[in-house]
Amino acid sequence: MRVSTVTMFEQSVSAMNRQQNEFLKVGQQLATGKRVINPSDDPRAASQALAVSQSIATTQQYMDTRITARNTLSQTASVLGSVTDALTSARTLIVQAANGTLSDADRQSLASELTGIYETMLGLANTTDGNGNYLFGGYQNSSPPFVVNAAGEVEYVGDENVQELQVDATRRMPVQVNGDSVFNSVPGGAGYVAEAGDGNTGTVTFTGPSVTNPAHDNYGDYFALAFQVDGDDVTYTVNGGDPVPYEAGQQIDLGGLSITLDGVPEDGDTLAVGPAEQMGTNVFTTLEKAITALETPIETPADQAAFTNTMNTTLRKLDNALDNVLTVQASVGAKLNELDVLDTVGSTRMINYEQTRSDLIDLDYNQAISEYVMRRVGLQAAQQTFVDIQGLSLFNYM
Repeated sequence: MRVSTVTMFEQSVSAMNRQQNEFLKVGQQLATGKRVINPSDDPRAASQALAVSQSIATTQQYMDTRITARNTLSQTASVLGSVTDALTSARTLIVQAANGTLSDADRQSLASELTGIYETMLGLANTTDGNGNYLFGGYQNSSPPFVVNAAGEVEYVGDENVQELQVDATRRMPVQVNGDSVFNSVPGGAGYVAEAGDGNTGTVTFTGPSVTNPAHDNYGDYFALAFQVDGDDVTYTVNGGDPVPYEAGQQIDLGGLSITLDGVPEDGDTLAVGPAEQMGTNVFTTLEKAITALETPIETPADQAAFTNTMNTTLRKLDNALDNVLTVQASVGAKLNELDVLDTVGSTRMINYEQTRSDLIDLDYNQAISEYVMRRVGLQAAQQTFVDIQGLSLFNYM
């Protein structure tokens, strides 16, 4: 077979180019630390690495979302802690106010302190986050959720919704609580609350109510007591039923619960006993009534009875409000703990993804360095061979 000089040159150049390409490829791998630089280097590994990279990006997005959720929940927990402190202080003042030895001036002083707590709680209820959104407004978070209406009462004007964030692939977490569930609710099993009528003129006071039989058929019902006075004949009715003789100090059985009454009623006096959720759950209204009672001078036994009843009702409602806030606060704390768990799981998942991607496309430096040296030797051999071949000529021997 005849081999021309051109053929030898072409084959030598081709060999050098091939060796140089391989040498440069290994050099590029060493420079980047990647075994798969282009999809054509290993199509299967490149495809799998792309899928893993997408999983890493999704996991990172969930981690970023959890940071946002944690910031919102942490701020909410902090505000709820302040609300708890305010309610505890208010309760302490009410217990102190119930002391029968206080003067009108003393009660006025307590009213001023309670007003300060009231204003503090209103400010907490209208707290905003770092972006100017109201924490307790639900979806209506661009305006204050609690406003003073035309009647001078604080009412909730937000909605019942709460913002939710996708904090993991299978977990969509509520990261807010609406104001209605914090400042206008009672916890489950809050029991009963008694409240005397605003127009009472007698001296009847109550103690309780207390639960005697939660399995009773009438347990959970609302009871309206009305007093009738005809000379020395004093009776009361329950929910418009038959009149029952009344005696001061007697314990009245209402079916599943009892309440003890003392004092002498006037004709038309009323008393309501009902489940806590039916007896007014707005904590601001509760405080407003307590402040009004503290600011009203006590001049007659009827004034003292009205004041005592208001303090008893306020104390029961504040206990329910405090229990409710603590329940909500515990729920927020549980979500924060869940975020910690999700962070731990997410971090472990991220490490696994990174390791999988590394196994697919990252470079084994020991193997690459060995191949680099081998390719360099191959390139040098090809170059030397070309030098030797191009030096072959019959003219050298003529």
